[in-house]
Amino acid sequence: MIEHIIPNAGTLGGWRKSSYSGAESGSCIEVLDNHPSGVPVRDSKNPHGPALIFPSEAWASFLAAVKAVD
Repeated sequence: MIEHIIPNAGTLGGWRKSSYSGAESGSCIEVLDNHPSGVPVRDSKNPHGPALIFPSEAWASFLAAVKAVD
C-alpha cells in the first residue's frame, strides 16, 4: 500500500511555492515535483510538518479545475 502522508516534509528537498501564492501572503502551499508516489503538498508555514501526497492524475485534475475558475 502506498503511504499518502509524509510525516516530516522537511526531510525532502526541492519544494516550490505555488504560483498562485502572493509574495506577501502567509497562506501558501508548496509542492514537490517528480516524487515517485505522486505530488506531495505541504503548508509553507510548517515546512517540517506533514505533507499530503496526491495521485498525479488527481492533482492534474485539481489544477485544471482551479485554472478554469481563474
